[in-house]
Amino acid sequence: MTGTTRIPAAEIAGFKGALIKRFARKALGQVPSSLGVYWHNQKVLMGMANFGGKVKKWDACDEQLKSFAHMAVASQVGCSWCLDFNYFEANNLNLDMDKAREIPRWRESDAFSSLERDVLTYAEAMTVTPPAVSDEMVAGLRDQLGDAALVELSAVIAFANFTTRPNVAMGIESDGFAAACGLKPLAQPAVAG
Repeated sequence: MTGTTRIPAAEIAGFKGALIKRFARKALGQVPSSLGVYWHNQKVLMGMANFGGKVKKWDACDEQLKSFAHMAVASQVGCSWCLDFNYFEANNLNLDMDKAREIPRWRESDAFSSLERDVLTYAEAMTVTPPAVSDEMVAGLRDQLGDAALVELSAVIAFANFTTRPNVAMGIESDGFAAACGLKPLAQPAVAG
Protein backbone atom coordinates (compact mmCIF):
# COMPACT_ATOMS: atom_id res chain seq x y z
CA MET A 1 0.00 0.00 0.00
CA THR A 2 1.47 3.32 -1.02
CA GLY A 3 -0.49 5.76 1.13
CA THR A 4 -2.56 5.93 4.25
CA THR A 5 -6.27 5.36 4.35
CA ARG A 6 -8.60 8.25 5.13
CA ILE A 7 -10.11 6.17 7.92
CA PRO A 8 -7.39 4.56 10.04
CA ALA A 9 -7.59 0.77 10.22
CA ALA A 10 -9.15 -0.60 13.37
CA GLU A 11 -7.57 -3.49 15.22
CA ILE A 12 -9.18 -6.68 13.96
CA ALA A 13 -9.77 -8.33 17.30
CA GLY A 14 -11.81 -10.96 19.08
CA PHE A 15 -12.74 -14.46 18.06
CA LYS A 16 -14.46 -13.31 14.87
CA GLY A 17 -11.47 -11.15 13.99
CA ALA A 18 -9.05 -14.04 14.55
CA LEU A 19 -11.12 -16.25 12.24
CA ILE A 20 -11.29 -13.61 9.54
CA LYS A 21 -7.54 -12.94 9.71
CA ARG A 22 -6.80 -16.68 9.59
CA PHE A 23 -9.08 -17.14 6.57
CA ALA A 24 -7.53 -14.13 4.81
CA ARG A 25 -3.97 -15.37 5.38
CA LYS A 26 -4.89 -18.84 4.13
CA ALA A 27 -6.72 -17.56 1.05
CA LEU A 28 -4.56 -14.55 0.19
CA GLY A 29 -1.26 -14.96 2.00
CA GLN A 30 -1.87 -11.81 4.03
CA VAL A 31 -4.58 -9.80 5.75
CA PRO A 32 -5.74 -7.08 3.35
CA SER A 33 -5.38 -3.54 4.69
CA SER A 34 -8.99 -2.89 3.69
CA LEU A 35 -10.23 -5.30 6.37
CA GLY A 36 -9.05 -2.96 9.13
CA VAL A 37 -10.92 -0.04 7.59
CA TYR A 38 -14.12 -2.01 7.07
CA TRP A 39 -13.76 -3.53 10.58
CA HIS A 40 -15.16 -0.25 11.92
CA ASN A 41 -18.55 -1.46 10.67
CA GLN A 42 -18.61 -5.23 10.74
CA LYS A 43 -22.17 -5.40 9.38
CA VAL A 44 -21.02 -3.60 6.25
CA LEU A 45 -17.88 -5.77 6.01
CA MET A 46 -19.81 -9.01 6.37
CA GLY A 47 -22.61 -7.88 4.07
CA MET A 48 -20.16 -6.97 1.31
CA ALA A 49 -18.24 -10.22 1.82
CA ASN A 50 -21.40 -12.32 1.79
CA PHE A 51 -22.65 -10.67 -1.37
CA GLY A 52 -19.21 -11.06 -2.98
CA GLY A 53 -19.34 -14.77 -2.18
CA LYS A 54 -22.70 -15.05 -3.92
CA VAL A 55 -21.41 -13.17 -6.96
CA LYS A 56 -18.56 -15.71 -7.30
CA LYS A 57 -21.12 -18.52 -7.57
CA TRP A 58 -22.88 -17.06 -10.60
CA ASP A 59 -22.05 -19.05 -13.73
CA ALA A 60 -24.13 -17.88 -16.70
CA CYS A 61 -21.37 -15.60 -18.01
CA ASP A 62 -17.78 -16.49 -18.85
CA GLU A 63 -15.47 -15.97 -15.86
CA GLN A 64 -12.82 -14.21 -17.93
CA LEU A 65 -15.33 -11.68 -19.28
CA LYS A 66 -16.57 -10.95 -15.75
CA SER A 67 -13.03 -10.61 -14.40
CA PHE A 68 -12.00 -8.26 -17.19
CA ALA A 69 -15.16 -6.18 -16.71
CA HIS A 70 -14.45 -5.84 -12.97
CA MET A 71 -10.86 -4.81 -13.71
CA ALA A 72 -12.06 -2.25 -16.27
CA VAL A 73 -14.33 -0.69 -13.64
CA ALA A 74 -11.48 -0.63 -11.11
CA SER A 75 -9.16 0.97 -13.64
CA GLN A 76 -11.71 3.60 -14.64
CA VAL A 77 -12.68 4.47 -11.05
CA GLY A 78 -9.05 4.45 -9.92
CA CYS A 79 -9.25 1.66 -7.36
CA SER A 80 -5.68 0.36 -7.24
CA TRP A 81 -6.67 -2.17 -4.56
CA CYS A 82 -9.39 -3.76 -6.72
CA LEU A 83 -7.29 -3.67 -9.87
CA ASP A 84 -4.36 -5.36 -8.10
CA PHE A 85 -6.56 -7.90 -6.32
CA ASN A 86 -8.49 -8.85 -9.47
CA TYR A 87 -5.25 -9.21 -11.44
CA PHE A 88 -4.05 -11.55 -8.66
CA GLU A 89 -7.37 -13.43 -8.78
CA ALA A 90 -7.18 -13.74 -12.58
CA ASN A 91 -3.90 -15.55 -12.06
CA ASN A 92 -5.48 -17.84 -9.43
CA LEU A 93 -8.32 -18.65 -11.86
CA ASN A 94 -5.87 -19.43 -14.70
CA LEU A 95 -7.30 -16.70 -16.91
CA ASP A 96 -5.38 -15.18 -19.82
CA MET A 97 -2.80 -13.14 -17.92
CA ASP A 98 -1.46 -11.37 -21.00
CA LYS A 99 -4.93 -9.91 -21.49
CA ALA A 100 -5.55 -9.28 -17.79
CA ARG A 101 -2.30 -7.33 -17.62
CA GLU A 102 -3.47 -5.09 -20.49
CA ILE A 103 -6.80 -4.03 -18.95
CA PRO A 104 -5.63 -0.54 -17.88
CA ARG A 105 -4.76 0.19 -21.52
CA TRP A 106 -7.22 -2.09 -23.28
CA ARG A 107 -8.20 0.51 -25.89
CA GLU A 108 -4.59 0.76 -27.10
CA SER A 109 -3.94 -3.00 -26.91
CA ASP A 110 -4.52 -5.48 -29.71
CA ALA A 111 -4.81 -8.38 -27.24
CA PHE A 112 -8.59 -8.40 -26.97
CA SER A 113 -11.27 -10.05 -29.10
CA SER A 114 -14.23 -8.14 -30.43
CA LEU A 115 -16.48 -9.59 -27.70
CA GLU A 116 -13.99 -8.68 -24.96
CA ARG A 117 -13.82 -5.12 -26.30
CA ASP A 118 -17.63 -4.94 -26.30
CA VAL A 119 -17.66 -6.12 -22.66
CA LEU A 120 -15.00 -3.61 -21.62
CA THR A 121 -16.83 -0.79 -23.40
CA TYR A 122 -20.06 -1.83 -21.66
CA ALA A 123 -18.33 -1.94 -18.25
CA GLU A 124 -17.04 1.59 -18.71
CA ALA A 125 -20.40 2.84 -20.02
CA MET A 126 -22.14 1.43 -16.93
CA THR A 127 -19.55 3.07 -14.68
CA VAL A 128 -19.73 6.67 -15.86
CA THR A 129 -22.28 8.96 -14.24
CA PRO A 130 -24.85 9.05 -15.66
CA PRO A 131 -24.46 5.64 -17.29
CA ALA A 132 -23.82 5.83 -21.04
CA VAL A 133 -25.14 2.41 -22.06
CA SER A 134 -26.81 2.45 -25.47
CA ASP A 135 -29.47 0.22 -26.98
CA GLU A 136 -26.88 -0.89 -29.55
CA MET A 137 -24.42 -1.99 -26.82
CA VAL A 138 -27.03 -4.11 -25.11
CA ALA A 139 -28.35 -5.57 -28.38
CA GLY A 140 -24.84 -6.55 -29.49
CA LEU A 141 -24.03 -8.20 -26.17
CA ARG A 142 -27.42 -9.97 -26.08
CA ASP A 143 -26.63 -11.45 -29.48
CA GLN A 144 -23.18 -12.60 -28.36
CA LEU A 145 -23.88 -13.67 -24.76
CA GLY A 146 -27.60 -14.29 -24.39
CA ASP A 147 -29.94 -12.73 -21.87
CA ALA A 148 -28.89 -14.70 -18.76
CA ALA A 149 -25.19 -13.96 -19.25
CA LEU A 150 -25.85 -10.29 -19.98
CA VAL A 151 -27.94 -9.92 -16.83
CA GLU A 152 -25.11 -11.55 -14.86
CA LEU A 153 -22.43 -9.42 -16.52
CA SER A 154 -24.44 -6.27 -15.72
CA ALA A 155 -24.77 -7.31 -12.07
CA VAL A 156 -21.03 -8.08 -11.85
CA ILE A 157 -20.23 -4.63 -13.22
CA ALA A 158 -22.62 -3.09 -10.70
CA PHE A 159 -20.91 -5.10 -7.94
CA ALA A 160 -17.53 -3.84 -9.17
CA ASN A 161 -18.79 -0.28 -8.77
CA PHE A 162 -20.17 -1.20 -5.32
CA THR A 163 -16.72 -2.35 -4.17
CA THR A 164 -14.38 0.03 -5.99
CA ARG A 165 -16.00 3.34 -5.14
CA PRO A 166 -15.89 3.07 -1.33
CA ASN A 167 -12.26 1.90 -1.51
CA VAL A 168 -11.31 4.99 -3.52
CA ALA A 169 -13.36 7.26 -1.24
CA MET A 170 -11.67 5.86 1.88
CA GLY A 171 -8.17 5.93 0.35
CA ILE A 172 -7.69 2.16 0.32
CA GLU A 173 -4.86 1.39 -2.09
CA SER A 174 -3.16 -1.70 -3.49
CA ASP A 175 -1.76 -4.27 -1.08
CA GLY A 176 0.61 -5.64 -3.73
CA PHE A 177 -1.06 -9.03 -4.19
CA ALA A 178 0.06 -9.35 -7.81
CA ALA A 179 3.65 -8.33 -7.06
CA ALA A 180 3.80 -10.75 -4.12
CA CYS A 181 3.13 -13.68 -6.43
CA GLY A 182 5.58 -12.48 -9.09
CA LEU A 183 3.16 -11.23 -11.73
CA LYS A 184 4.40 -8.69 -14.26
CA PRO A 185 3.23 -5.17 -13.39
CA LEU A 186 -0.04 -4.11 -14.98
CA ALA A 187 0.28 -2.20 -18.22
CA GLN A 188 -0.15 1.55 -17.93
CA PRO A 189 -2.54 3.51 -20.11
CA ALA A 190 -1.03 5.61 -22.87
CA VAL A 191 -0.60 9.22 -21.85
CA ALA A 192 -2.85 11.53 -23.85
CA GLY A 193 -0.68 13.94 -25.74
